Amino acid sequence: MDEPTHPAEGPPLPAGVPELFALPREREEVAPGAVHLPGWLDPEQQRELVVRCRAWATGPAPLRHAILPGGGRMSVRSATLGRDWEPYRYRRTGPGTRAPAVPQDLRELGRRAVAEAYGPGAPAAQDYRPDTVLVNFYDAAARMGMHQDRDEASAAPIVSLSLGDACVFRFGNTLTRSAPYRDLELRSGDLFVFGGPSRYAFHGVPRIRPGTAPAGLGMRGGRLNLTLRMTGRAPAHGDRAPRDRAPRDRAPRD
Repeated sequence: MDEPTHPAEGPPLPAGVPELFALPREREEVAPGAVHLPGWLDPEQQRELVVRCRAWATGPAPLRHAILPGGGRMSVRSATLGRDWEPYRYRRTGPGTRAPAVPQDLRELGRRAVAEAYGPGAPAAQDYRPDTVLVNFYDAAARMGMHQDRDEASAAPIVSLSLGDACVFRFGNTLTRSAPYRDLELRSGDLFVFGGPSRYAFHGVPRIRPGTAPAGLGMRGGRLNLTLRMTGRAPAHGDRAPRDRAPRDRAPRD
């Protein structure tokens, strides 16, 4: 398993450098079931999501540094929609839930994202009904260790949307946090979907690239990442419970 790793794809453009000088970035299947679609969100969609994230960040379930079971504090600040979440579990839904409901248009955006990644006829796209969104904010010093997304009882794909500063996103294998893995750059507006054979791949964010956010986005700095998920748990806010289930074994997240 000690294969060489690959550097992120090209250096980031300095702020203000015209896109004329940027190399084209193409859709890529990074691993089976893991698809990167650069620039999937247009500038207006990005600005609208930033405004909404700001409201969610100061709402009833505001951005906070989650505390890990061992007492450590995550450098990333998180807020949730749909369900309350803490490492490593979803807590509750319905009356008393602090997290706001997932807006219907955001659910539909998630469904379209999966359809774009796998094709509109793919069962994963037709059945995709995200009931939870995790909103993560990375400042220039924040990191995310290699981990698997196993808090969900559903094996449905994870949809990841990036806003703001670019990051180095490390996407690995399903067996270990170590190599082989692939480093790639996620920029504002990028979509990354992983499911199927790659649903439980280890992944993380080893660094942020400050000053790379597009002008006019409405962010002073940092990176926002929205991950849409189907938890497979009791219906939240009127949803129907999904049918698919993940394996019972679990692995801790960093």
